Amino acid sequence: MLLSSSCIRARIADGTLGITPFAEDSLQPASYDLRAAEDIILEKGELSLVATMEFVSLPADLAATLRGRSSFGRKGVLLGAGYIDPGFRGNLTLCMVNMGPEDIPVTKGTRVVQMLIHPILGDVETAYNGNYQDSYGIVKSKI
Repeated sequence: MLLSSSCIRARIADGTLGITPFAEDSLQPASYDLRAAEDIILEKGELSLVATMEFVSLPADLAATLRGRSSFGRKGVLLGAGYIDPGFRGNLTLCMVNMGPEDIPVTKGTRVVQMLIHPILGDVETAYNGNYQDSYGIVKSKI
């Protein structure tokens, strides 16, 4: 099950979901498109870490899945690390690999991934409080 655009908007309005800064044109029928925080070149054959412009705050009753947008997929861009645990707060660091034949420029504010938001059934015993909590900007791997 996914939250619809009206549910996403309502949860933001009542403060039980955080997406800051929120952009109405990023809201899709059953997802929200996250935007690049800065200009970057996705170099062919390389992994690029891309920070989201949005600071996301998920309560204990919601989780999210990240999916690559089809416009980037059609150019050969793959996305790694696409799950957000209940309780996460921070900018997201996207792991984007350009398997296409040419470099791809991405400008600040470009919608780069879809965030699908899922309700959690039952009580979460322990919400996320891991290495990437309260992340700002690009955060490299902590392993």
